[in-house]
Amino acid sequence: MSDALLQIESCCQSFPKPDGKELLVLNDINFTLKEGEIVGLLGRSGSGKSTLLRLISGLARPTAGSVVYRGKEITGPAPGIAMVFQTFALFPWLTVLENVELGLEALGLPEDEVRRRALAGIDLIGLDGYESAYPRELSGGMRQRVGFARALVVNPDVLLMDEPFSALDVLTAETLRTDFLDLWSEGRLPIKGVILVTHNIEEAVLMCDRILVFSRDPGHIIEDLKVDLPQPRSRVESAFRDLVERIYVALTARPSPTSAPAAPQRTYGMGIDMVLPRASANLIAGMIEAVAGAPYNGKADLPVIASALQMELDDLFPVAEALQLFHFAEIEGGDIRLTDIGKQFAEAGTDDRKKLFQRQLLTHVPLAAHIRRVLQERANHTAPRRRFRDELEDHMAAESVQHTLRGVIAWARFSEAFAYDARTETFSLDNPT
Repeated sequence: MSDALLQIESCCQSFPKPDGKELLVLNDINFTLKEGEIVGLLGRSGSGKSTLLRLISGLARPTAGSVVYRGKEITGPAPGIAMVFQTFALFPWLTVLENVELGLEALGLPEDEVRRRALAGIDLIGLDGYESAYPRELSGGMRQRVGFARALVVNPDVLLMDEPFSALDVLTAETLRTDFLDLWSEGRLPIKGVILVTHNIEEAVLMCDRILVFSRDPGHIIEDLKVDLPQPRSRVESAFRDLVERIYVALTARPSPTSAPAAPQRTYGMGIDMVLPRASANLIAGMIEAVAGAPYNGKADLPVIASALQMELDDLFPVAEALQLFHFAEIEGGDIRLTDIGKQFAEAGTDDRKKLFQRQLLTHVPLAAHIRRVLQERANHTAPRRRFRDELEDHMAAESVQHTLRGVIAWARFSEAFAYDARTETFSLDNPT
């Protein structure tokens, strides 16, 4: 068995809230990174994956539990751990060579050693000839290669990658992923283990030996999947598709009512304090049309339709949640199926769609019904935004209040349930224009 590089033991992380309470973002995280492994942390935004990377890198301390690197607890930045970021994080006034040399200079190495290792790293990552170029002269993929070179030249044992391909176009990301895996499988990289944060399911299955699937509120591990597929992997192989399907099922599964959750859940209730999914009416309508049409005819496999629509977790799941909230669709076992109401919406014309959307909005979104009721009861049928903002802030964080109000306003405008004037920050029963 390979030696353990990292051991994450019962890690929890919380942050203080304005009301003095604690917001738990990570709860009871346990796993081990062994030599020769690429471990993926997979989940939606807000599940604490990047926060966990900060704990592993020593940029933050857990509020409970420990992170152990080669037998010693991490209490600050560890010299054997390096990170590649989602954004390129390059100094625009420095050349490629100078950007790569930065980390080596911080180690206090002799100048000739810094130069030699930097040039070797640039050559390894495929940027030989670009040493004197500035970041503005490089494409996104080339800039990210500089980020890889800068992390690798310090010869780390562990490489942390925080969504390193998400800012790139599809083809560039695919090329960089393939080049990285080739270097890794050939043993040409100095690293002994990798932790990859991603919300792209296929990327995780393509690259990782193990995948830790995270859920939210607070972030916790719901699946630890071993990937036994040989490299290089193909998206069209049945074993690959089966594993993708299994991950979708895990992410869409509802907790059993008979089993207590492993972690305390941050609930927002089903009243006006429900945090609304970030999905526009157009996205909701578009998904209904996609599922209703051929070849799905009302029922679709989530991995298949996500791939066809080129949607990742953070694009797909909010729309799916909104469809369930409005009772337009049901999601179970990795499949999405339109309800009778969803099918009616797909077949309806524009005016009938608005009426149906309004009915479902006022029936199933308590905040929308609450705002409309307040407007109906007032003599002038108007109310300031702060009246509802203050009410919601008793139940949820300020950021959640803002996006929840934005969401309900957008849905109400689409369905003409009520109006909102952004200039005066005023709700009204009728459109003021």
